[in-house]
Amino acid sequence: MEKTKIGWIGLGNMGIPMVSQLIKAAHYVTVYNRSKDKADFVKNAGAFTAPTPKELLNNSDIIFVMVSDDEAINQIFKGEEGLFAGDIAGKIIVNMSTVSPGISKDVAAACKKNEAFYLDAPVSGSVKQAETGTLVIMVGGDEIVFEKIKPVLEKLGKLVMLIGGNGAGNYAKLAINALLALYAQGLAETIVFANQNGVETEGLLELINNAAIGNLFTTIKGDAILQNNFKPAFALKHIVKDLGLAKAEGLSSPLANAAFGSFQNAEAELGEEDIIAIIKTLK
Repeated sequence: MEKTKIGWIGLGNMGIPMVSQLIKAAHYVTVYNRSKDKADFVKNAGAFTAPTPKELLNNSDIIFVMVSDDEAINQIFKGEEGLFAGDIAGKIIVNMSTVSPGISKDVAAACKKNEAFYLDAPVSGSVKQAETGTLVIMVGGDEIVFEKIKPVLEKLGKLVMLIGGNGAGNYAKLAINALLALYAQGLAETIVFANQNGVETEGLLELINNAAIGNLFTTIKGDAILQNNFKPAFALKHIVKDLGLAKAEGLSSPLANAAFGSFQNAEAELGEEDIIAIIKTLK
């Protein structure tokens, strides 16, 4: 799909590096973001800008959406100058946001009614993976549409997988993020317990990362703890949102309930910090 006309809505921590990957791949990219400074940043990298989602449709065949929550999705699609205010017939809309499966199904149905195509395609990975095009992308929707845009998605991720129909990508993402919450809570509790019994963090992490239980998460978040660096690669407030969405879909296991309570209690103080800042509540 050479020189595809792409529209991109949402330039947060993940959106900017993902747009940069598409520009590097020589696609024509038009962006919309509520705050103009972020749009100007990618404009300097070679993107065009649009004043509204509706106007963005004019220069786009495929529209990607990467925003924070269901409320933002409603604004992007149903607002006065939203996507549904324009002619979306024939367009492919790819929602990469972590949102509820229900809203994806509703938007997919509205797109179909207006002769457009919708895929939910949330991602696993953080800013570093977005910057290197090595995200894991889980997709829900029609297989023919998926195959058509798969080459574009492969510029953003190392693994691009169709999971099922609309909403399936969102269910998979909520399941993965539930595990992410357990990892973060578990790593934090493990370090605090070890410290309380005279084991230094650095030595413990070296043991963990050379054992079968070590993984990329324990390496990255362990380093963050060692450096006392809680700048958000994935903000704690977002895991509260995602666990809440998963709970609404029926997740009610003992570990998930405990993690949800822990992160909820920490959100007021630590919501803007990284997920691993949960360790501060344990010390």
